[in-house]
Amino acid sequence: MVTTSAFLFVMLIGVPIGLCLMLVSMVYILDTGNILLFESLPVQLFGGVDNYGLISIPLFVLIGEVMNGGGITRRIIDMTMAFIGAMRGGLAYVNLFANMFVSSILGSATAQVAIMAQMMVPEMEKKGYDKTFAAGLTAYAGMLGPIIPPSIMFVVYSVLAQVPVADMLMAGMIPGILLTLIFCIVIALMGFVYDYPRGEQWTLRERGKIVLNALPTLSIPIIIVGSILAGIANPTEAAAVGVVAAFVVGRYWIGDLSYSDVPKMLLKSGIYSAVVLFLVAAAAVFSWVLVYGMVPQKVAAWVQTVASDPITFMLLVNIILLVIGTVIDGAPGLIMTVPILLPIATEVYGIDPIHFGVVVVVNLVLGFLTPPVGLCFFVASAVTGAKPGKMFLVTLPFFVASCVLLVLLSIFPQLSTYFAG
Repeated sequence: MVTTSAFLFVMLIGVPIGLCLMLVSMVYILDTGNILLFESLPVQLFGGVDNYGLISIPLFVLIGEVMNGGGITRRIIDMTMAFIGAMRGGLAYVNLFANMFVSSILGSATAQVAIMAQMMVPEMEKKGYDKTFAAGLTAYAGMLGPIIPPSIMFVVYSVLAQVPVADMLMAGMIPGILLTLIFCIVIALMGFVYDYPRGEQWTLRERGKIVLNALPTLSIPIIIVGSILAGIANPTEAAAVGVVAAFVVGRYWIGDLSYSDVPKMLLKSGIYSAVVLFLVAAAAVFSWVLVYGMVPQKVAAWVQTVASDPITFMLLVNIILLVIGTVIDGAPGLIMTVPILLPIATEVYGIDPIHFGVVVVVNLVLGFLTPPVGLCFFVASAVTGAKPGKMFLVTLPFFVASCVLLVLLSIFPQLSTYFAG
């Protein structure tokens, strides 16, 4: 009771989630009266980040910084526009597919929304699209960042669940492609109802020139995803090579990147990575405390009275995580829920941890787009000036489509595990 009260108090006063987990863990130790547990706390804290796979996180973040600073994103958008921009609602499709390509390099939803909203929303507004819809679509397209490999959230989950990072990253391929296709259907239906404008036609010669300019940028996702999929490199090695490839393309092919930009990029990547890695370290302590307090066993006993089979359990998890996602986003939600729910999923219901991880991550990514927090909406709002609440209402069909994908992923584990292993 004391620990729960402390947890709610520090959450309500706005203590950062990493510190919140540490403080609550310390309160629990004091509440048990077993002061000797404090001696193990630093060991658990260090053990949480003593994992080779976590080195890929700062590297993936750095790829995003280099890509944005090197003009690579602009080339990807131009290439996508040359092929599908002339369709009805063409710029909406361009927004979506450009985000899909960027997702295969970046791996972070909020960073992706911030980058793409600057480029796509003014362009769509100029062509007659409603600014709120354009900003909301960009926010939903940002969902692909943490799902399509490489994904920082999948790396964090793989450490929490003790599963291979490469398998976890590859597990996001089919869900990411499916989500893109489902969003395409939504855009087509909305385009028919609201009569979205067509884009300009491109000649074959113009298309060829744009593709030629953008071709080297495609080497980056091919190097990252292809080397992992082919077993040539592990995620950390692939990320390191991806950084070099992004720098070479940005500096020597496009020419927008200079050596003076590198220190700033390294600093921004280091700050973001430090936040994520501290969360992982705090999660290790929190998980240790949960196990000591037999919390997973107590929750499992309750869940078994409600869910009698794996599918029912997965649907129940979807509901729980969608509620949690309305107030806690992304990695913090992952860190707080996985230590409790994963043992139940694997030991009681025999669910593959890779399958479970995909469902959990997609759920919590949807939390980025669910009020009252809806972090991606707030990021898009800060960049474009559109109102977050109105964005959610205008893009409600995309929320429904995302929920349909969650149900499919819960019922058919093969959608998550086909490429894993």
